[in-house]
Amino acid sequence: MENISPQIQNQVAQLQQVQQQAQAISGQKVQVEMALNETNMALEEMDKLDENPVIYQRIGDLLVKSVKGDVKEKLSGQKETFELRLKTLERQEERIQKRFTQLQQQIREAIGGTPQVAAE
Repeated sequence: MENISPQIQNQVAQLQQVQQQAQAISGQKVQVEMALNETNMALEEMDKLDENPVIYQRIGDLLVKSVKGDVKEKLSGQKETFELRLKTLERQEERIQKRFTQLQQQIREAIGGTPQVAAE
């Protein structure tokens, strides 16, 4: 990178940072998707239960007897939170992808390559 201008070096560094951010967001997204799937499965199982089942809920290292309505309400709240977080991560992922494409194009142009039109 000795014969590359400081401006291009800076853009390459930014590109690497954006790539790391994209990887971090992708990892978070996978975790939230898994948690959302588990919550959905738990809610589906709750719907299969009769009205007054014996339900135990994990609180730290303890299993505590709980009421179906309370557990279902808590799970529904978690589901809503996970869905909101997933939408936020998807928007961040989209912005990061646009920034990545923009930086790639700027670097290509600065190096002297022909500008490429991003396929949408």
